[in-house]
Amino acid sequence: MATTSNSTSTSSGELCAKNLSCRSNWVLNREGCCIKIAEDKGRGVYASRVIPPQTVIEVSPVLLFTRNEYEDYGRHTILDHYTFKWRDGRMALALGLGSLFNHSGHPNVSYTIDPAHYCIRYTSTRTINPDEELCIFYGHKLWFDPVGTAANLEPQVCLDQSDQSAFLDILAIDHEMDEAEQWDIRDPNDILEGEALPFIWKKLQIDEEEESMEDIRTMQAWAVDIPDSKYIATMLKWLKQSGLESDTLSHLKRIRKKDSISTLLLSVSSSVPVLPTNVDIGDPYRISVPCNPALTQTSLFLKNMLWPTVYAPRRKWEPEKWSIAKVQWARDAISHILRKTARIMSSDELPVVAHVPKPFEDEALLSRSFTAGDTRMSTGHPLRHAAMNIIRDVADWRAKTSPTDLLPDPLKSAISESPSDGSLGISDTLCNGTNYLLTGLTLFITHEPCIMCSMALLHSRVKEVFYIVPMPQTGGCGGSACLPALKGVNHRYSIAHWRSIEGGAAPAHLDEQIDA
Repeated sequence: MATTSNSTSTSSGELCAKNLSCRSNWVLNREGCCIKIAEDKGRGVYASRVIPPQTVIEVSPVLLFTRNEYEDYGRHTILDHYTFKWRDGRMALALGLGSLFNHSGHPNVSYTIDPAHYCIRYTSTRTINPDEELCIFYGHKLWFDPVGTAANLEPQVCLDQSDQSAFLDILAIDHEMDEAEQWDIRDPNDILEGEALPFIWKKLQIDEEEESMEDIRTMQAWAVDIPDSKYIATMLKWLKQSGLESDTLSHLKRIRKKDSISTLLLSVSSSVPVLPTNVDIGDPYRISVPCNPALTQTSLFLKNMLWPTVYAPRRKWEPEKWSIAKVQWARDAISHILRKTARIMSSDELPVVAHVPKPFEDEALLSRSFTAGDTRMSTGHPLRHAAMNIIRDVADWRAKTSPTDLLPDPLKSAISESPSDGSLGISDTLCNGTNYLLTGLTLFITHEPCIMCSMALLHSRVKEVFYIVPMPQTGGCGGSACLPALKGVNHRYSIAHWRSIEGGAAPAHLDEQIDA
């Protein structure tokens, strides 16, 4: 991106254009942009005609340098004045007009980075008049002395309400880019831990180990006896294809052998599982099984009396490892909700926004992202919280989508290859409702969700929740209560508090007595 130092070299061709209005033969794109020489700045991008707000001015491809290329060559050339850090740690050079936009504390152009297509999109934030320079905001950490002082840098046009939301987008993007500047050029697969993470994991209260029969927590599950062991492999294959499997029973063995009878653990569904008809097995029945794995040998002995249980002599809570690339995925989600809540500030709605992005590792779990705001004020409905709205949006989307489109490819093929008589196939009854709404997904939200929303997230089997603003009076993720840490719940999700940065973008204030 262009610097604003007065040391910028100019050619004779550039000098002849200095202080001249843009001529038709100088226009470089369809939006009427041209290059002129700005006093004390060097080259800059100017408008040859009126450019309306929210106009895409330029889409600049980006040239990326590896760490070694930049260290060995790029930083020793004039390119060092124009490159910036890309999200994966490489150095980037914007082509086209992208490197010629000068800096301003009151920009009239915003930019968004498109990492998927390796380009930057520049958009006008307000009406830009003829012969007016197009400027962007480089951030607070400038490597040059900007032209002028804070005292005489005045915005050329006051922002009206229609322009305000776009300008707030700039602030959120600037906050995101400032954070990205703190990253060294490192391998995106490097693991970050502790203070290097932009969030703090909330350690759920560890339950006391169950070392007496009275302390063992149980739940009801469906099981079926298999008298002939030759059908065990057949039933295990059927179970894998049925959609009945879930993480709820992952701490238990699937088969229990007692005397000459083998028993298969099926599911915890509320309805009776429909079993294949061409296999000699009994009818399904309900039994009590342990809710948790065994942490000690005593607990293992007792729980095995109910059902064979996994022995896990380790911590019950430990966050997974996060790479630089995954942290950037989370940063993108946080920046997204910050931009959304900034736009809500000009409305009467409560400034709470929730977002469920496509998963970082496995996009097969969800093929698109969802964002929802709080709509209690506009609808007059007390349950229209942001978290509840996003769960409802996911539910509506899944209801309109073919069940086979929601399943991973191996399961799709298993369904398509099932016999036409349904003997080992998957019935509509089994497919319907067997998948929880948010299984394996992450929720990002501006304010700590209330108790009602926290319980709804638990029932939806969300994987983890990230919030920015804690709500100590009403929050259900550690504020007034911590729902996933309660004794007896059959699902626990991870909770993280996103670190606030002094002077950085933040959600709007919400009264502490309000349920977010």
